[in-house]
Amino acid sequence: MNLPLLIQLPLGIILAAIIAAAAYIAKSLSRSGAFAAFILGSIIFGIGGLSWSILLLVFFLSSSTLSRLFKKQKLAAEEKFSKGSRRDAGQVAANGAVAGILTLLFPFLGGATWIWAAYAGALAAVNADTWATELGILGKVFPRLITTGKLVEPGTSGGISITGTLAALSGAIIIAIPAVIFKPSTFFYGLEPNLLLFLIVTVSGLAGSFVDSLIGATLQSIYFCPICQKQTEKFPLHSCGNPTEIIRGMSWLNNDWVNTFCGFAGAVLAGFLALVMLYK
Repeated sequence: MNLPLLIQLPLGIILAAIIAAAAYIAKSLSRSGAFAAFILGSIIFGIGGLSWSILLLVFFLSSSTLSRLFKKQKLAAEEKFSKGSRRDAGQVAANGAVAGILTLLFPFLGGATWIWAAYAGALAAVNADTWATELGILGKVFPRLITTGKLVEPGTSGGISITGTLAALSGAIIIAIPAVIFKPSTFFYGLEPNLLLFLIVTVSGLAGSFVDSLIGATLQSIYFCPICQKQTEKFPLHSCGNPTEIIRGMSWLNNDWVNTFCGFAGAVLAGFLALVMLYK
C-alpha cells in the first residue's frame, strides 16, 4: 500500500536526489543526466510509490552495470555510438519519459491495469534494447541488418544477432518479473493473470527492441567520417575529431529519439494487450 501523497511525494523527491547524486558520483550520469534523473525519479518515486520505483531501479541499475562492464571488448564499437556510457539528460528522457508520463496518468485514470502494463512494457523495451546493445556487440558472429539480412559490423544501428536477441529477451524478462510481483492491487490475482502479465511485458519489451532496430536501420540519422572511412552516429565530430556528414536517415532522428520510440512501442503494445486480456 502506498503512503499518503503528502508523505510519499517529499520522500520520493529525497530518494530521487540521493540516487541521482550517487549515479553522478559513480559517473553513470553526467550533470545534465543527474538533473533529468532527479526530475524523473521524483515523479515515479513520489507519485507512483514503491512498486513503480522498483521497476525503474531495476532498469537503471541493470543497464548502468552493463554499460560499465566489458569496456575493453566494446572499444572497437564505441566509435559508432553517438554518446558514451555516462548518460546525459537526453538519454535519461529517451529511456524514461514514457514511463514518467504513464506514472502521472495512473491515478487520474482510476488505477487502470493497462497503465501499469504499459509502464512495465515501456521499461522492458528500453531495458531490452540496452541489454541487446551492451551484450550483443560481444557476440562472436557479426550481426545482420534487420531489413536486408546483410552482414554489418558490431554496433551498427539496425543490426541484430542471436546474442543480441537473447540479451534483449533477458532484459525484458528482468523487468517482467518484478512487474508481476509488485503489480498494483487493481490487478486480478491468480496464476493465469500473473502468467499473462509476464508474457505481455516480456513480448512487448522484445518487440520494442525490434522497433528500435527497424528505425535504426531505416530512418535514424547515420553519418560518415571521410577520414576514418567509418559509419557512425556521432555528429558533428567523429571520435578522431574530424567532421562527419550525413549519409542516410532524418537529421533530427538521433539515437535518443529512436530510444523514445522504442519505449513508446513497448508501452502501446503492452497497454493494448492488457486491455484485451487483463482489463479491469
